[in-house]
Amino acid sequence: MVSYMDYTSPSTQYAFDVNTSPLFRKDTKNYINVLGIKQLNTLENVSLLDIFLSTNNVIEPHYHQNAAELVYCISGTATVSMLNPFTKEILNFTILPGQVANIPQGWWHYEIALVDSTHLLAIFDAPTPEVILGSDILKFTPSNIMAHTYCLNEEKWKEAISPVKPTAYIGPYKNCNKSNENNYQHLNPQYPQHPYSQQYPQASNVPLYRHY
Repeated sequence: MVSYMDYTSPSTQYAFDVNTSPLFRKDTKNYINVLGIKQLNTLENVSLLDIFLSTNNVIEPHYHQNAAELVYCISGTATVSMLNPFTKEILNFTILPGQVANIPQGWWHYEIALVDSTHLLAIFDAPTPEVILGSDILKFTPSNIMAHTYCLNEEKWKEAISPVKPTAYIGPYKNCNKSNENNYQHLNPQYPQHPYSQQYPQASNVPLYRHY
């Protein structure tokens, strides 16, 4: 229990329907529902995202600056990928129903569905996890800073990121003109799957500082 909560108050909540709390909706097969302290005021250091994805849809690269994340696969199959900031290695964990992948606080990561009807539960050790999204970084970092810092042609950089929409959450965009024929194995061929996953067969005007 926490000292600030009045457990005798009629406004105290002990149950909630997560289906009524959308965070992001791309379409009927790709959407995210959220549960945090704003939805259920008796929560302490826990919150969650209820994630639904179809094949090759990606929870965009991002990180949570105030929380670790445990990704539990309810149905379908997904690969959880993260950048280990100590080894500079991309780690890929393919999870099936009943399996989990743990993402330490502040690590850059993303998830991709390998089959339709993939359902993931992302559990956080914070009442309201904060997030910084890759699309926001790309869109709101001044082009001249990116060009100067990384020795880029500024006009080519602007052209490259022009399709990026801030706060994407689930990619690719519905109106993406790029061919989606390639499956996940072609998206990141230089990084092999982590050995954990090999024992299972794989199926063929927004601020940067956001709160869920």
